[in-house]
Amino acid sequence: MQERCGNAQDKGHTIAEKHPPIQRVKNKTAAPIQVTAEQILREARECQEAEIRPPKQKITNRTELADHRLRKRKAYEDSIHCARWNKSVWVKYAKQEESQKDFKRARSVWERALDVDYRDHTMWLKYASFEMKNKFINHARNVWERAVTLLPRVDQLWYKYIHMEEMLGNVAGARQIFERWMSWEPDQQAWLSYVKFELRFKEIERARAIFERFVACQPKVSAWIRFAKFEMKNGELGRARRCYERAVDKWADDEEAEMLFVAFAEFEEKCKETERTRCIYKFALDHIPKGRPDLYRKFVGFEKQYGDREGIEDAIVRKRRFQYEDEVKKNPLNYDSWFDYIHLEESGGNKERIREVYERAIANVPPAEEKRYWQRYIYLWINYALYEELDAQDMERTRAVYRECRKLIPHQKFSFAKIWLMAAQFEIRQFNLDGARLILGNAIGQAPKDKIFKKYIEIELQLGNMDRCRKLYEKYLEWSPENCYAWSKFAEFERSLSETERARAIFELAIAQPALDMPELLWKVRVLGLH
Repeated sequence: MQERCGNAQDKGHTIAEKHPPIQRVKNKTAAPIQVTAEQILREARECQEAEIRPPKQKITNRTELADHRLRKRKAYEDSIHCARWNKSVWVKYAKQEESQKDFKRARSVWERALDVDYRDHTMWLKYASFEMKNKFINHARNVWERAVTLLPRVDQLWYKYIHMEEMLGNVAGARQIFERWMSWEPDQQAWLSYVKFELRFKEIERARAIFERFVACQPKVSAWIRFAKFEMKNGELGRARRCYERAVDKWADDEEAEMLFVAFAEFEEKCKETERTRCIYKFALDHIPKGRPDLYRKFVGFEKQYGDREGIEDAIVRKRRFQYEDEVKKNPLNYDSWFDYIHLEESGGNKERIREVYERAIANVPPAEEKRYWQRYIYLWINYALYEELDAQDMERTRAVYRECRKLIPHQKFSFAKIWLMAAQFEIRQFNLDGARLILGNAIGQAPKDKIFKKYIEIELQLGNMDRCRKLYEKYLEWSPENCYAWSKFAEFERSLSETERARAIFELAIAQPALDMPELLWKVRVLGLH
């Protein structure tokens, strides 16, 4: 038993020795000598042993050379057997054979590599580079021919092939390769490279013919601009202008037309054709889609440089028009922007533009049938009607504006007394009393309001139609029997006609109503009016 306890104590002592308890650091102050991470890495690098490299072997006879070549080939063949798809092994193998001046074997390696994957254009490039470097020109041509035949959409192969022929002085051959390439209708850069090739040999007419084929093959705005700049660079201003005009005929309504018009205007500006430049800018601003900031900025800068005061103001107005167009495009229900836009057009005085903006503005009907959303919108119709009546002086259009506005308002949920009254007052100004009465009668039938009754009664009173006033008061009270103001005004109306009994009877009927809004007002008017 004691022996066991002793063994257990020895065992516990051994465990404690292996895993000593973690002691807390008592002194946490910085050490006098600080060790940086950079110093630790430097010391670790210095302590590393030197890399073991195999010694350089010196081959002294043909037998050793043959053995060396055999070992290298066997190593590469084994690597290829394990990873046939690894292209770097093929490249190293071919370069090894090339360094040994065994060009047939190197060529064989390249051919085997292409059998693995002929779609990799980098292998074709390296293969052709090998042939060119060792001055096997016909072999290189053969490689390029096969490459561009199998991979005609890889531009780099065509570029390298043409560059080789051009360096050899074979201009006709390079031109022939370009023609074969162009038959595939490549991208814009390929056509421009063909043009530059002809220009290097001063073949202006050939370059011009290439540009004609280019704009026919790739009809883009940028292609026409490059064609025009080519003509301008060669001093052919008339030809350059015709290029721009042909482009405008085709691309005036395109999304990229802004770039074309800006380039055309800058060309005319360089030619000192100020009026032509101004006409181009104005034509562009009138025909291209809205929202083109660069065109407006260019036009304003041009007018500030060459224009007079009116031209500058016109340019600024156009720029502000673009800003408003941008605002209403972002938020069509922002009626304040529409008001500002309309005010800008009204300052210009162009009736067609003003009406167009009004029509676009009133087309943005509030989405919800709640009066708070319509309170700002309805003033667009009011301003439209006032413009047609006062500025345009087109009475039929004014009448049509009021009529369409009344049709649009959902009178079953809410209405606007101002619209009814303004329409009726317009008819009165046109001496159309029947039309005014019809409008006010419809207002009472569809959307009766205090303002409508009061104004209708006031109009008939001014015209001296007492019977009509009396009937209107009756309609008024039928619609709102609790309205003490209406009762008192009806009684005062009868009293003003010396109809005291009628006035007294009206007061009696008013007092008999079950729920009056202000009965004290009614009693006060009765006492003061009848006594």
